[in-house]
Amino acid sequence: MSDVTIVVATRDRAPELRRSLGHHTAPVIVADNASSDGTPEVAAAAGATVLRLPGNRGAAARNAGAQRAATRYIAFADDDSWWAPGSLERAARILDAHPRTALLAARVLIGPEERLEPVSEQMARSPLGRPDGLPGPAILGFLACSVIVRRDAFLDAGGFSDVLHFGGEEELLALDLAAAGWGLAYVPELVVHHHPSTVNRDPAARRRRQARNGVLTAWLRRPLPAVARTAATALTSRDGRAGLADALRTLPA
Repeated sequence: MSDVTIVVATRDRAPELRRSLGHHTAPVIVADNASSDGTPEVAAAAGATVLRLPGNRGAAARNAGAQRAATRYIAFADDDSWWAPGSLERAARILDAHPRTALLAARVLIGPEERLEPVSEQMARSPLGRPDGLPGPAILGFLACSVIVRRDAFLDAGGFSDVLHFGGEEELLALDLAAAGWGLAYVPELVVHHHPSTVNRDPAARRRRQARNGVLTAWLRRPLPAVARTAATALTSRDGRAGLADALRTLPA
């Protein structure tokens, strides 16, 4: 896998990382968000290159990993996910054959029972169709743990936002890649396994972050009527209202 590097952003998930790193079939860079539980040592013992970040950059830690990598393609994984055997090789060949495609999203199977991730179902039914030159349905969103990107296109687009941190951070990058003329596609023959960690899992907090980042992404890239619609949607739930308040506090940044 000389053309692909796997980048994993993590924080305080040593047991999950110990399990997942054994499944990877390409070189791995672990971007550690200032863990305090021995995560860097676990990653190093598994043979990964470790970037010890001085603070918690959230999703933007992946940018540091991509900058360190020397390969044409970067595959992202979480500390509780891994690419199925053969998928990265296939993804590299697809990107070689589709030079205007910057990002491929894989089909995600959840847990030992391998349930299909609902987001994968949504991408398969993308209303954007399949424009000429794309290897699958066009998308404007994805799950970061299950994509492979052209390194240069990813870095030119600015990578993941430091402001958004985690939770729905993918949309802004998708919009920026598309605005730069790149194609993004869902390719279900590529497969990622995701065994969600139970550590630091707070569904309400996640919904709040996603609402916050949806509003911020709209503010950064969409016309005002779209911002208003996104804010109005956030107002319909308690977690959404909390996320909207968080977004308003973040606007100066």
